[in-house]
Amino acid sequence: MTTTPDEMAENAENAASFLKALAHKGRLTILCHLSTGEKSVGELEDLLGTRQAAVSQMLARLREEDFVTTRREGKTIFYSLKDDTVREIIDMLYRHFCAPEASADTAPRKSPQVV
Repeated sequence: MTTTPDEMAENAENAASFLKALAHKGRLTILCHLSTGEKSVGELEDLLGTRQAAVSQMLARLREEDFVTTRREGKTIFYSLKDDTVREIIDMLYRHFCAPEASADTAPRKSPQVV
């Protein structure tokens, strides 16, 4: 499938919104944990070492963006990735930044800041 620059430009707003939601360390970390399977709010709180209120706020944004789905079991709410789109992005980020073969030489470099 070939995408033209015009098609990309037409969808740039959606792509930018998607990437903006990912561009937060806490939300991205939650998505990384959810890529391995369903987690409760308490589990995510422990994994992130963050207060429940902060985790809930990040999860609310991920729900708003339709990245995650919930399941309730008694008083416990479990979260999981909603579809494969987010999982594919997380997998790509893992390959480029986290995998053993992702060295400093192969990882994309941080762009200089414009002042």
